[in-house]
Amino acid sequence: MEKVIIRPIEEKDNKEIAALIRKVFEEFDAPKTESVYSDPLTDRLFQSFYQHPRTGYWVVEYNGSIVGGCGFYPTEGLDTDCAEIVKFYLSPLLRGKKVGSVLLNMVEEKAQESGYKQLYIESFPQFQNAVSLYERKGFRHLESRLGNSGYTATTIHMIKDI
Repeated sequence: MEKVIIRPIEEKDNKEIAALIRKVFEEFDAPKTESVYSDPLTDRLFQSFYQHPRTGYWVVEYNGSIVGGCGFYPTEGLDTDCAEIVKFYLSPLLRGKKVGSVLLNMVEEKAQESGYKQLYIESFPQFQNAVSLYERKGFRHLESRLGNSGYTATTIHMIKDI
């Protein structure tokens, strides 16, 4: 396997990461409305993250292509010490190879360094392998959503103390 690089998102990554996110939704037949799939900000992730303090987004680069990404963001309506894990997607090429686990650990550390004490995540039943990863990493299920991400199609809501 070639070297996998995890690095902060750059403006030039916007198109590739947006295409990857939408491809994953199509692969798993996940809801395309009221989700990140139809959000116009998905096409401008660099701008979305770096115009706000206490955020971060990292991409996974493999053989010169963007094959994954994950970040954290202080979603409206969450407590000030809680960030949302957002736009965590991997290409099938790297799934099952511990890359997702490494990426999530790194994002969690960066969120903690930014002063957050909790992480929240929303997902779909179609992403069962991802939900299993969150459970293994200590996220617990909530009965209802927190905050106002605007993605009302999500049906799985989880939180973790960090």
